[in-house]
Amino acid sequence: MTKSQPRIVAASSPAGHFSEWLLADGAKIPTVKELIEQLSARLIDDGFPIFRLLFLIRTLHPQVIGIRYEWRRDRGSVTEHLPPHGILRNSQYLDSPMSAIFDGDVEGIRRRLDTPDPRLDYPILRELLAEGATDYVAMPLTFSDGTVNAVTIASDRQGGFSDEQLKQFYDMLPVLSLLLEIHSNRRTARTLLETYLGKHTGNMVLDGMVKRGDGESIHAVIWFCDLRDSTRLAETLSLDSFLGILNDFFDCMAGAVLDHGGEVLRFIGDAALAIFPIGGTSKLLEEACTPSEGACKRALDAARDARQRIDALNKRRQEAGDPPIRYGLALHVGDVMYGNIGVPQRLEFTVIGKAANEAARLEGLCKEVGEPILISSAFPRCFPGEMRSLGTHSLKGVSEPQEIFALKH
Repeated sequence: MTKSQPRIVAASSPAGHFSEWLLADGAKIPTVKELIEQLSARLIDDGFPIFRLLFLIRTLHPQVIGIRYEWRRDRGSVTEHLPPHGILRNSQYLDSPMSAIFDGDVEGIRRRLDTPDPRLDYPILRELLAEGATDYVAMPLTFSDGTVNAVTIASDRQGGFSDEQLKQFYDMLPVLSLLLEIHSNRRTARTLLETYLGKHTGNMVLDGMVKRGDGESIHAVIWFCDLRDSTRLAETLSLDSFLGILNDFFDCMAGAVLDHGGEVLRFIGDAALAIFPIGGTSKLLEEACTPSEGACKRALDAARDARQRIDALNKRRQEAGDPPIRYGLALHVGDVMYGNIGVPQRLEFTVIGKAANEAARLEGLCKEVGEPILISSAFPRCFPGEMRSLGTHSLKGVSEPQEIFALKH
């Protein structure tokens, strides 16, 4: 057998039994939670005295450091927790076995807890001892790219784990690590696509819309917003302060869009483009407006939400002696092409078309008429009591004058 060949574990050994099951059946299990639940059940059936099994899988995510999966025998199921990046500075992490494993300080940790004077050098050990734990083991779980994750097992049986049981568990970790890495990579890919493209758009890319020109015609509410005075702010503020204002602005605007079911497509300098999809090309607007959860209703709710967030932000800025943030926001409805544009090596998934251009022109009118939120004439057909007309106005690049509306309240 050459060094390049994988080591084959005999099927008669327990470790080989678990590895074979992971490769044959475990590889077909669609989620990590189900994989851990079924593996735990098999361990129990084979006499492993486990009452708690925990994995911490590190991941590439803008908000969390990884995913914590915990299985307990008393409930027979897995709970999932997403620890934020900030936990890396807390004693909860710094004083844990996970920190020692991730930092490479130890190759593994074992603590017998059923001895007269157990070594309780980690807070988690005192917690587990209070639950009746007799043995605790933490081990690194290394992915093929060198990422170090962690797995811990705890027993509540007198005598804890035997050396043979720990060897069996350790021997199956390479196969288990491979499956967990596949799941982790899939989740990371989905997370990054949703973060940088949007949830719906990211799913479309994952479903195969990856070539230039791939896309579809949709009817949608188009949201276009812009931060006022950004040039002056960029010239008078430090880079960090200006970026802070931009992020505060987008927290208010894009945050409202996402919280009301919209899709943020692009951040264009100090502006943002978003949509609330309605359906197929030229679908009747009423189909999106009649239900309380329709696209137009959600877009209007998001606009009011964004206004409230900006008002709250400006109140805090006023208390700090800072000038208020001013903005323009336009809501329009129309048919757009929703898909990939660019060059084959660098694509962008966005919306293009007459309606998207009109939304940008409508937002530009906000400063001229002195209103922060402007709405096209399509909306009052569904919400006549919530709009007030600002009269007819000409939009740059649009041949026919348009009646423009603002929210009544």
